[in-house]
Order: sequence, then structure tokens, then C-alpha cells
Amino acid sequence: MTTMHNNQPDNKIMIKLVVGTEAMFFLCLIMAFIYMAYHSGFEPHELNQLDLRTTGIYTLALIASSFTLLLADRCLKKEKMRGLKGWLCLTLLLGATFLFGQGKEYIRLIRGSVTLNGSVFGSSFFTLTGFHGLHVFIGLVILSIILLLAFLGDYDKTVGRGSALSTAAIYWHFVDIVWIVVFAVVYVLPEFTRL
Repeated sequence: MTTMHNNQPDNKIMIKLVVGTEAMFFLCLIMAFIYMAYHSGFEPHELNQLDLRTTGIYTLALIASSFTLLLADRCLKKEKMRGLKGWLCLTLLLGATFLFGQGKEYIRLIRGSVTLNGSVFGSSFFTLTGFHGLHVFIGLVILSIILLLAFLGDYDKTVGRGSALSTAAIYWHFVDIVWIVVFAVVYVLPEFTRL
């Protein structure tokens, strides 16, 4: 049994602390990217290789995954197990689609000679987006475990056992919000500065 502080289970307090520390980590990475962009100056040909349109489509998939996860959480609260499983499957599919898109972007950039150790841009780009991709992967693993438990009937047996999903949702929404900021800084902002 979890103890309660301010009417929140310990796991929700803990994930909020984790998200807080991760927010500081990503803030540092984003600030480093911006500093490198303006202090060292990124080569225009490297920035021109970023695919704003395609990455934008994969970004929409990741944003949509937050909405499907909200729907999964609602289904769990209403004890609609079929809806929970369906929306969780769709969330996983959308998250995996985003990671697939990021992998395609990496391959395309590497083939275009933008590498982790090839330039300041490559180092800062792959570090920032790579750490974000790692966080998406971790979120997918956590959500996969919750989906497996749902298919095994774990949520059928115990009413009100939604705190694991709600806790994972806090993390997932955080990862989505971080990507929106990263996408804006890395992909969208350079487009406006070139105008």
C-alpha cells in the first residue's frame, strides 16, 4: 500500500521528481545546442539537410500518441479493458513510428556526411535528439509492460489499479513536450532565421 502525500501516491510524486530532473537535463542540452549554433556557427549546408516536412509528420505521430494515451487512461478509469488495450496499442504504434522516422533521419544525415564526430552541428544534433530518442524508447518499454499486464488480465482483477498507467502517462507527455521544444529549436527556428 502506498502512502499518501497531498492526495498523491508515492509513484506519482517520484515520477514528477524524475521529470523535473530530466527537464533540467534537456534544458541544458537545448541551451548547449543554441549556444553552439550561434557561438560556433553551424554550417548552412548541414542545416539544409534537415528534413522539416518529414520530421514534422513524425512529430505529429508523437503528439497524437499523447492523445491516444489519454484515451487509454480514460478507458482504464471506466474499466473498459478492450478500449484500454486498443488505445495503448495505437500509442505504442505511434511512438514506434516516431522512432522509425528519427532513425530514417539519422541514416539520411549520416549518408550526407553529417555525423556525431564530424562537426559541432553533428555533435550537438545527435546528442540532443539521441537522448530524446532514448527517452521515447524507455517510454515505449514501460507502456509495453503495461499493455502486457493488461492482456494478462492484471487490470481486470484489481479495480482502481490505474496509477501505473497514469504515472507512465506523466513521463510520456513530458517526452512529447520536450520533443515539441526540440523540434521548434532544431528544425523550425533555423527555417525562420534563413528567411
